[in-house]
Amino acid sequence: MRKLLMALLIWMLLPGPLRVARAQDDELEALRLAAEAEAEQPVETEEETAKTTFKSGSLGLQTLNPEISVTGDIIGMYQSGDDSRPDWDFTFRGLGIHCEAYLDPYSRFKAAFPVSEGGATLGEAYFTRYGTLGGGSLTLGKFRQQFGVVNRWHKHGLDYVDFPLPLREVFGPGGLNQTGVSLDWNGPLGGASQEFTLQVTDGDNPRVFGENAENRPSILAHYKLNRDISASTYCEVGLTGLWGWNDEWVVDIPSPAPDTYDYDTRTARVYGIDFTVLWEPTYMMRYRNVEWRTELYCMDKDIRAPDGTTGRDSLRPWGVYTSLQAKVSRTVDVGGQLGYFRPDVKGYASTADLSLSPLAVTEDDAHRWLGALYLTWWQSPFVKFRVQYEREDGSGMGDPVDRVMLQCVFAAGPHKHERY
Repeated sequence: MRKLLMALLIWMLLPGPLRVARAQDDELEALRLAAEAEAEQPVETEEETAKTTFKSGSLGLQTLNPEISVTGDIIGMYQSGDDSRPDWDFTFRGLGIHCEAYLDPYSRFKAAFPVSEGGATLGEAYFTRYGTLGGGSLTLGKFRQQFGVVNRWHKHGLDYVDFPLPLREVFGPGGLNQTGVSLDWNGPLGGASQEFTLQVTDGDNPRVFGENAENRPSILAHYKLNRDISASTYCEVGLTGLWGWNDEWVVDIPSPAPDTYDYDTRTARVYGIDFTVLWEPTYMMRYRNVEWRTELYCMDKDIRAPDGTTGRDSLRPWGVYTSLQAKVSRTVDVGGQLGYFRPDVKGYASTADLSLSPLAVTEDDAHRWLGALYLTWWQSPFVKFRVQYEREDGSGMGDPVDRVMLQCVFAAGPHKHERY
């Protein structure tokens, strides 16, 4: 106690400046001691201060799921014929479910399941392996075949409401879609590029291979050459050949004998030429372009005459279409199409229930043509509306028909409006 009192008395007796200096010394000493204490603390690294995150490997499995898109194709149609009452119809033509996934760095899987009011079917499902056979690709599965240009596309991806008239008459309403294997190669050729496709598939197209009872495969070869004519103009030319076989023929035997089968292997061939020119100025490619496309189809199908009298024969129908389309703004396309089909003429074409129509008819100079005008408005990259007027007429293949159609196509998912 005495020492504390003596220290206090001495502090009080010190002059003012000395008391201030002593206080400053004490403050500096305190700061020095605090710094030394802080320096002795262990240093924490950035990793130690980071927040700990707990992860489960099973949560990453969702990245293995395929990409899934859905397309809808709705059509409202007014149809009027010279000898029939007007017909109104609204149809949900197709709800397409599309799946796609890269299985590994070398291969991809794609599938399309069209669902209509009548049920669901398998449209396409195929596996593609890239980098095979000298840089080509190998495809296995069911796919729309590369006959010309438009047959490869899905209906919701067409520039008009339906496939061209000659394609539908030669291959049927759904076009050429079979199961098998496809080999594709492409590469440069001088100042152009070229592509070659070889496909071996089941010959099960009912219009071309309807009598293929032994399920012999069909062979398709397609060659495409494309070249830039200028900085704004592109040209493409394609040649296609399809070969297959038929072996079982229904022959109508006069009453009272029943119909019987005649077994004779005969070939069926379809040839095609396609030509496309696209003008699209590089400085306005989103707002202006003009595309002209023409395709020719020729069939040479050997048959057994169904009346049982003439034996072997052949059908040689053919057809052609041409289309012209222009982009007039970023969201509006206008275009037109003219199609022509000419069947073969056979006196036995409508024997009993064994009609060969539309590949052959009984009336001389029979033909069918279709002219269409359409306008497409893209509301967004996911929704488009189309209005189309078409007239179908001819001779010996049905009555004239006028149609006005309103189409709405929408797409939900990452693939938008992929053509195939």
